[in-house]
Amino acid sequence: MSIQLDRRNFLKVGTAAAGGLLVGFYLPGKGELSAQSAPSIKNLNAFVHIGTDDLVTFVIHKPENGQGTTTSLAQLLAEELEVDWNKIRWEYAPIAQVYASGGLQGTVGSQAIRTTYNPLRQAGAVAREMLKEAAAQQWGIDKAQCRAENSTIVNTVTNARLSYGSLADAASQLTPPAANTIQLKPVSEFKVVGKATKRLDTPAKVMGKAEFALDVRRPGMLYAVVARCPVTGGSVAGFDATAAKAVAGVKHVVQIPEGVAVVADNTWAAMEGRKALVVQWNEGENAALNTEAIRDILTKATATPGNVATRRGEGEEGLATSAKLIEAIYEAPYLAHAPMEPFTCVADVKSNFCEVWVGSQLPSIANQNAMQASGLPANQINLHTLYMGGGFGSRGGGAFVTEAVGISKALGVPIKLTYTREDDLQTDRFRPASYVRFKAGMDASNKLMTWTARASCSSFAAQGMRNGVDREGVAGIDDILYGIPNIQVEYREPGIKIPTNYWRSVGHSQNTFFTESFIDELAIAAGKDAVEFRRELLASQPRLLAALNLAAEKAGWGKPLPAGRAMGVAAVNCFGSFNAQIAEVSIEQGKVRVHRVVSAVDCGVAVNPAGIEQQMQSAIVYGLSAALRGNITFEKGRVQQTNFHQYEPLRIDEMPLIEIHIVPSTNNPGGMGEVGTPAIAPAVGNAIFKATGKRVRRLPFSLETFV
Repeated sequence: MSIQLDRRNFLKVGTAAAGGLLVGFYLPGKGELSAQSAPSIKNLNAFVHIGTDDLVTFVIHKPENGQGTTTSLAQLLAEELEVDWNKIRWEYAPIAQVYASGGLQGTVGSQAIRTTYNPLRQAGAVAREMLKEAAAQQWGIDKAQCRAENSTIVNTVTNARLSYGSLADAASQLTPPAANTIQLKPVSEFKVVGKATKRLDTPAKVMGKAEFALDVRRPGMLYAVVARCPVTGGSVAGFDATAAKAVAGVKHVVQIPEGVAVVADNTWAAMEGRKALVVQWNEGENAALNTEAIRDILTKATATPGNVATRRGEGEEGLATSAKLIEAIYEAPYLAHAPMEPFTCVADVKSNFCEVWVGSQLPSIANQNAMQASGLPANQINLHTLYMGGGFGSRGGGAFVTEAVGISKALGVPIKLTYTREDDLQTDRFRPASYVRFKAGMDASNKLMTWTARASCSSFAAQGMRNGVDREGVAGIDDILYGIPNIQVEYREPGIKIPTNYWRSVGHSQNTFFTESFIDELAIAAGKDAVEFRRELLASQPRLLAALNLAAEKAGWGKPLPAGRAMGVAAVNCFGSFNAQIAEVSIEQGKVRVHRVVSAVDCGVAVNPAGIEQQMQSAIVYGLSAALRGNITFEKGRVQQTNFHQYEPLRIDEMPLIEIHIVPSTNNPGGMGEVGTPAIAPAVGNAIFKATGKRVRRLPFSLETFV
């Protein structure tokens, strides 16, 4: 799993090391998570370098998306390496196939910790053992007499010490120990992993030293914005640039495949030039599309049987023998990603070279976009991975990289392309609208026996389509852990031509709202308490059950609440983790007010509890904003929302008290970046029902519902 590389071999993958010890190792992709327990040597895609200056540099292909991954990964390394925390550094890997795990170089699917937990610890352990061997040889003693401690090797007999830096060169000449000969620490002996730790990137961000694409400056650089067709799928029919070119500072107006670019000596001038630009559009097949038509398409798509995603037991046939039949329809709208930082990309294209500066969740895809737009091969592309101000699934390469490279190629100068918030909202690749018809059957004793669903939503990214089923389209419906004997879930792709993409927690983001709200309806039909009903269904699922019990205990479920308040509960398993949330709400002057959210999460070993708390809070606020207000609507093919006054996030004075409780666990880590989003909408919706007696089955929670 971990082997030594010499300087020559290291240089082959694009990074140089000035002496010292270099350990390379392999990080598995999403489909290879079992490799954590069955390591094998493959193409190396991550590296640890211990320099003669005592600094430890971790080179990794996981971009920092604001989730604190680099700090948690450094903790895993430090745990086994026994390194002084103040001497750890990290840097982004260059774009190279050697860094691609599962075919991609990037961070998606809450995989960063899951795919690195054992491999990275093992890399640290290999380096530690090699340093101990180098010290033992220098002292002329047995390695067993050496102990690693705080970036030094200690002679346990004489108490003499040698720094890692002084041993690094000698250690690099040794044959690394076989991975299966190294004993990793048990969880009970962890000193760094499990400790709430401040993020390594905070000082750079606070001091303004962290580089985002918006910070990049290049000699001779010009600034661009793009006029794009307001109807998805439309194209340029013609344009008149006369007025745009008359705007002070505007240098060029050029057509590109995605629209018409206005280029100026500053961004403001480019935006003013775009306002003056006159463009005629071919609006295409979506020109008449509106939200009600989309809803009608989804309604019809679920009216007849679809492609079977999952069938267990008797499937749908189990409904025929039910003593009680319960039906419900749930809906969710399109949603934008709306990260804090709108898209920005800097590109500099020459005849034989293309350089790109961008914050991307998938640098390998961004690199492919640059290759296609420039027409240059991979060895003539140099992509710099920068910080991102959020992404939530929106920064997987994208048109903004293609546009920036295309403009630079056309004009032969460095270009900084910037999206406004309006550009971001109106040209996003949205989370798809979704529509689900549920039927469930209970026996005479009110035991849930049959669960069926017909779901329709546009495929999130098409790659997940198998046998006519988008797996994310049914995620959170067909993979529930409740003990239901008969399950049948169907899916139909509706054929709506609106671009869609992954959104924080992907299919679980809307499907958990559907599922957990319907489970509450079934609890009521069975005449049982919502938590108790779930407990019975989770009798054979100890991890999710433990999270549910902890949340209920900490929230004070069943205890008296202030007048006008009610609690709702929801639970979910996704991305390898287990989460239960309880929301305390009231309806004030027809408005939903969420006062408190109690969340219990089992994410396996908690690498950085502080990071877990931050990610859960972030995910809950993100999901709550969507539940209360999120809604992208269409009229004549045009997105009706232009900025945050129409696509409004949760305001600070509306922020609930959020309590995060971590279930102790020694299991391998699950994901964290997306786990907290799915359960908040159903928890709030279920609380709304308890407070008002009104079941809201359509997001967002409408003001009119409570008037």
